[in-house]
Amino acid sequence: MLSANIKKLRKKHHLSQEQLAKKAGVTYSTLIKIESGLNKNPTLDTLTKLAHVLKVNLDRLVS
Repeated sequence: MLSANIKKLRKKHHLSQEQLAKKAGVTYSTLIKIESGLNKNPTLDTLTKLAHVLKVNLDRLVS
């Protein structure tokens, strides 16, 4: 669910994976792993940064 939500929100904001990673201050490889489902438990810090850039709260990102 997390991976699909991030991908959907990223596309809604017309951001590439590289752009989102840069704006959120996370590595590109971290974002790739989260979106692909390889990283099922990203840190709270990473999720907070992504949620901020995607303009949603954490609940919306993870549910």
